[in-house]
This record gives sequence, structure tokens and C-alpha cells, in this order.
Amino acid sequence: MLKEQINKDNIPKHVAIIMDGNGRWAKQQGFIRTLGHKTGSKSLKKIIKESSDIGIEYLTLYAFSTENWNRPKLEVDTLMKVLINTLKKELKTMLEDNVKMNAIGNLDKLPENAQKQLFEVIEKTKDNTKLTITLALSYGSREELVNAVRIISDKVKNNIISIDNIDDSIINEHLYTHNLPDVDLLIRTSGEYRISNFLLWQIAYSELYFTDVLWPDFKEKDLHQAIIAYQKRERRFGKTSEQIK
Repeated sequence: MLKEQINKDNIPKHVAIIMDGNGRWAKQQGFIRTLGHKTGSKSLKKIIKESSDIGIEYLTLYAFSTENWNRPKLEVDTLMKVLINTLKKELKTMLEDNVKMNAIGNLDKLPENAQKQLFEVIEKTKDNTKLTITLALSYGSREELVNAVRIISDKVKNNIISIDNIDDSIINEHLYTHNLPDVDLLIRTSGEYRISNFLLWQIAYSELYFTDVLWPDFKEKDLHQAIIAYQKRERRFGKTSEQIK
């Protein structure tokens, strides 16, 4: 089994996934696109459980981008319903499995009922410690960076921060992900080779893994393959191989 090939001493601490391909999966099956999103939520449940079992500490999922608001209203409404229903159904499991829920993005744009359900789950799981799931909702990395620049600029203007003290850590503190470590492994499903405005700052030294598997077909073995590929790479962070060794 692939899982047995995983080196448990080299598990990526933070894995981020661009869950792509729900619509294409549905079309291939002869279904409407919205059914793909519902089926994709089943894959999500499996991957969350397996991530926890493997020992991943942080799992960040690109669930809905700022650009996704431009999709047909029926599809957007379905995505919001899937979000609400999934949160409702999985709360009990998250509490049992010691999983913490987190969210990043322009959350004020979410429908009120989606916000209510999301914040309820975040509150009830806030003390859990085994795995932190972060849903990127109404999220765009450029918007996140612009927002950080505005806040930092205002603090400089009001003499809260000195311009000479602005560095990586100051920027990190003002991102949505200020309470998360940098991403170790970024996975994108569906055969697309794009980052799509996702965690542009946080993936500066991430290992990137692309697979042709559509998200509804992404199973535990596919996660295992991604981790094994990650473990075969040499992470140098700008240094030479000799320095790392």
C-alpha cells in the first residue's frame, strides 16, 4: 500500500489544496455541474480524516474564490448550500476527532446563514488541537495582500509601526493566515497548472504537486502519492544541496 511508503518523520506540517474539477467531473458523468460540488464534499470528508490520521497538522482548502462570485447564481447558491450542510453534518465528527475549524477570506460577503453556520463551527471547535482545517472562502490572495498593505499603511501613518521595521514578519501578522505556518505542500487537482490567486505569499517555498485526478475522484491514495512525491524532494530554501546536507 502507498500509505506504508510514507515516511512518518517527514510529514508536511501544512498542506493546502486547490480542489478543482467538480464541474468537469459532473459533465463527464452526464450530470449538471452542481452535482459535482455535492460529490466533491464527499472527497473532502475522506481527505480530512486521512490528513488527520497521517499526522498533517494544518490543512487549508480553496473552497470558494473571490472570482467564483461571477459564476451562475444557481451554482453559487448550490456551493453555499453544500458549505452549510457540510458544516452541519461534520461538526460532531470534528469534535470527536479533535479537529479545529478556521476560515480566511472576505467572509462578510458570504450569505448570512452561511456565516452563522461557519462561525458556530469555528466557535465550538476552537479548543481542538489535532488538525486545523482552514476554509478559504470568498478568498483572493491579491485582495488579502492589498488589505494588509492598507492596514500597515494606516499604522505607519498613525505612528503605530515604523516604516523601517516593516519586514516579512510584519506582513505575516496582517494576512488572513497570521495564525498559520507557511505552506509546505500545495496540491492542485484536475490537471490545471495554475495557482489561481491562492496563498501567493504563503507558498513562496512550498512544494507544488499537480495531478490530473478531478477532485470528486481524489481519494486517500492520491493524497498518499502527493506526500510521497513531496518526501522525495530536496527543500533547500535558497541554499545549496551541500549546505542542506
